[in-house]
Amino acid sequence: MSTSGDEAPEAREPANGPAPDPVDLWSSFKRAHEIVRARVIADTADAAGLSEPDLTILVSLSKAEGSLRQSELAASLGWDRTRISHQLTRMSKRDLVTRERANGVTVTLTDAGRQVIAAVHPGLDAAVRRHFTGRLSEQEIGTLDSILRRL
Repeated sequence: MSTSGDEAPEAREPANGPAPDPVDLWSSFKRAHEIVRARVIADTADAAGLSEPDLTILVSLSKAEGSLRQSELAASLGWDRTRISHQLTRMSKRDLVTRERANGVTVTLTDAGRQVIAAVHPGLDAAVRRHFTGRLSEQEIGTLDSILRRL
């Protein structure tokens, strides 16, 4: 699979016929997700020496003004406790985040973590626009946002 992303998106006319088969729709969704994800990660995380989980956590903590309870972070990502714990341990060893135990565990970006996400964010924004939102109309973006928030 190519991840260059420079190919023009396929033009598709709105469906006038019956709704697509649910399994076909799910397959199309999965394919689009994997292609966009791979292209965005190749353009940003890989270039910055981050793993995809590193980038995902750094973005989430940055949006939360630098700190979240570990259980909230896991829930927002759809990750189980073991996965988030192991990932945060790896990131702590690299001084990207800290964890503090007090009525649960609070995860906080370190200064190094803040610097990394600040450096990566412009490229991430550009990659998301290039491989995802730039291929959609404003109306499609609004519709997709509404749909994804419902799922």
